[in-house]
Amino acid sequence: MQFSVKVSNYQKKLMLNICDIELLGKQISQDELNLKISESYYGEKLVDIEEAKSLLQNSSIINMVGKNTVSLSIELGIGSESGIKTISDIPFLIIFKV
Repeated sequence: MQFSVKVSNYQKKLMLNICDIELLGKQISQDELNLKISESYYGEKLVDIEEAKSLLQNSSIINMVGKNTVSLSIELGIGSESGIKTISDIPFLIIFKV
């Protein structure tokens, strides 16, 4: 399983944008909500599941989209089911670790 990621620093914290690889480049919409899963935001490189786990565990700010990505964060105890939002049945979750 692979994920598409972009890692950057934001206010001296590690920020991770991560999505399921098949969502990269797509736009999802539902009612007034629109989300573009752009290559410029999520597409710096492809990583395997082990690297994705490490990035999720070591990042302070995480923007994630997709069933596999969000499920992995829940499995690692990083994300919470109550924080998950969906657009057209695609889950997304934003995490701020303090």
